[in-house]
Amino acid sequence: MNLRTDTTAEQILDRLADAQAAFEAGRDMPPRTRAAWLNAVADALTSHSDELIPLAQTETHLATARLQGELKRTVFQLRLFAEEITSGGHLDAIVDHADPDWGMGPRPDLRRMNIPLGVVGVFGASNFPFAFSVIGGDSASALAAGCAVVHKIHNGHRTLGERTAQIVTAALAAAGAPAGLFSTATGRTAGEALVDHPLVQAIGFTGSTSGGRALFDRAMARPAPIPFFGELGSLNPVFVTERAWAARRDSILHGCADAATGSMGQLCTKPGLVFVPRFPLTEVAAVLRTHLANLQPSPLLTPHLREGFDTALAAIVALPDVEVLLAGNDADAPRPTILHTTAEAIRKDPTLLQRELFGPATVLISYTNESELLELAGLLEGQLTATVHAEPDETPAALVDRLRTLAGRVIWNGWPTGVSVTHAQHHGGPYPATTAPATTSVGTAAISRFLRPVTYQSFPDPQLPPALQDDNPWGITRRVNGIHQSPVR
Repeated sequence: MNLRTDTTAEQILDRLADAQAAFEAGRDMPPRTRAAWLNAVADALTSHSDELIPLAQTETHLATARLQGELKRTVFQLRLFAEEITSGGHLDAIVDHADPDWGMGPRPDLRRMNIPLGVVGVFGASNFPFAFSVIGGDSASALAAGCAVVHKIHNGHRTLGERTAQIVTAALAAAGAPAGLFSTATGRTAGEALVDHPLVQAIGFTGSTSGGRALFDRAMARPAPIPFFGELGSLNPVFVTERAWAARRDSILHGCADAATGSMGQLCTKPGLVFVPRFPLTEVAAVLRTHLANLQPSPLLTPHLREGFDTALAAIVALPDVEVLLAGNDADAPRPTILHTTAEAIRKDPTLLQRELFGPATVLISYTNESELLELAGLLEGQLTATVHAEPDETPAALVDRLRTLAGRVIWNGWPTGVSVTHAQHHGGPYPATTAPATTSVGTAAISRFLRPVTYQSFPDPQLPPALQDDNPWGITRRVNGIHQSPVR
């Protein structure tokens, strides 16, 4: 019997008040101090990995190796953010000294930098118990930006979330961070309070399109709307040219099968739609069946997700001209399902292009002529990723140009699963993939979501923030009178 109770309205108000006080106490700390806090959390997660991995495996059914890799990614992400803010790049500090001879007339002394927004509410994801959860990308980037965080733990891995939060808060306290800088909450009341409360200045969300849209609308309905950085859903279409299919059909099918069934298809970047030249159904089904014969399925993350997957799969199978190429089953750990339809059917009814299958299934869509791909791409909504498989000397420029208008990441001869945490990464895309397509939830640029710029005009140097003072006491990278300058250390 589960005797745990959710966070009460009174408790969430106290935590938000503590978060605001912690934000005010810590927002002007030097970047190196804040970086030390992030590194302390990374150290703590590493030292508790033998405890956290089994907890995660018990609650999510994900493979141990996958969870070990995800925790490693989470630790790496914290350390990368620490390095990024130490250099001060996230502050985008710009100094324009007064110039009486400026081209458009005398220029006053103007100095601009980014400042943290305040308290940020974060909603954890079900499918990444470390990387997009308690101290995953949204929480880590908000802390790196100088914000305080109240994180709503996902019910799908609540025990893990609560234990992770204990480790994080203890590490921050030992490193000297203000009490209340990071806290957690559970339950619907807490989630609604994070969106509604005037102390909360932004929301980070990873989850379903329906849930994310409801919270987004709620954030926009506030008397003072706040930024809502929501990752909602994506089908991640893959387009295979005729020459690529002829040259390496089986390897493309193997890659597709692996990407669509990895982590039981419960990835936001799973290839859900694969456009290929017309093919003999029985032959391709045999290739897929052989390749997936040794797959060891596992239960989906939660009963709720399983119910949603079954419902969505049944609805797609019921559409006209959709065939089951490789049948799954109703087992607790279901076998993968591969469906097939045609470009002609899609043009008649593009409904399938708006339905995500969050589980071990994907759809092959066969076309008659490669010239159809541009039109088919035009029927798609916003996506996190879009992929082209082509031969090295092919130049499908028109298709790539179309894909970059609908996706945040365009991939050549690869698969969209596996989102590297790095400086150039963009994990976002036009709606409904996200609610803020100009931002990313992965990579160092994620920090900028929780900052906003302020310009100081004609201030005496001692009254300026350290990042803007002439002697650059924080030793950060800046742009001074139009020239990028790196401090000499």
